[in-house]
Amino acid sequence: MKIFAADTWTLEELRDQAHDAGRRVLVIPAAESKKAVLAAFGDALDFSEHYGINLDALNDSLHDFADAAADDGRPATVIWQVPPDFRSDRAFGLMCEILQDAESYAGTDLNIITVCL
Repeated sequence: MKIFAADTWTLEELRDQAHDAGRRVLVIPAAESKKAVLAAFGDALDFSEHYGINLDALNDSLHDFADAAADDGRPATVIWQVPPDFRSDRAFGLMCEILQDAESYAGTDLNIITVCL
């Protein structure tokens, strides 16, 4: 997982780089609360209707998402936009660990970029 400041790279630049590398790009929009962030991941990554909107469900669903990316042969890059207030939330660190684990699990089939706004 890579973490960038929004003043270093724009969303468009990151998206273009991933597209140029032949990757599909999914953007997780900024959200202010843990519940809203988890819901944004579920919506953007089209998690199943059984997605529980909690950290365990995020972990399981990201692994399923990584498996699907491997199966369809088109690697994915997920760009998560993080507002300043959420970075001080304890959930931010936990979510970063989950995202790093999913990325390690997936190998080259999943890249995760966190953009700190």
